[in-house]
Amino acid sequence: MSPMSPDPIATPVPSEIKDTVDSADTTLHNPRRAVIALGSNLGNRLETLQGAVDALEDTPGVRVKAVSAVFETDGVGGPEDQPAYLNAVLVLKTTLPPQSLLERANAIEDAFGRVREVRWGPRTLDVDIVAYEGVEQDVPELILPHPRAHERGFVLAPWNDADPDAELPGHGKVGELLASVGEEGVRRREDLTLHLPR
Repeated sequence: MSPMSPDPIATPVPSEIKDTVDSADTTLHNPRRAVIALGSNLGNRLETLQGAVDALEDTPGVRVKAVSAVFETDGVGGPEDQPAYLNAVLVLKTTLPPQSLLERANAIEDAFGRVREVRWGPRTLDVDIVAYEGVEQDVPELILPHPRAHERGFVLAPWNDADPDAELPGHGKVGELLASVGEEGVRRREDLTLHLPR
């Protein structure tokens, strides 16, 4: 697929994807705010991102509250000459603890055929937890907030679109971070849209 070729209209997430993301462990009583970054540069990128939105919404203990515009971005930090990414950011309310949310994110990636052969290499789907309300941690499987989010225009631009008042703990307002980093290589795709699940 040419990086700039239009993606077809997104279709509903396949039933086998929904089946993979099964019942969740809702161990917290009060919902927390979480920020999820999505990315795809293989296959039908828009359909994959919409499928991830739908699969997260279908997860018990998760509600998608905001979806950013779609941004097309050049690959960062990985092999050269890989296709352009589509990126978006979701704002969630969740009763899942961070580790359970990570497990759901990994399950959704796997269900969409994610392989992890090359670091920062091409992928069908990337589902990253960027921030989780009230949690700062540094453990091997999940660092919160995401340690490189403040440097990445492809995270900051859609996050600022989804929540213009957002702050990245330890770094400041997302809009100010975006202004500092710049938007080179990050292009808003007005012709593509992700939808909040009904």
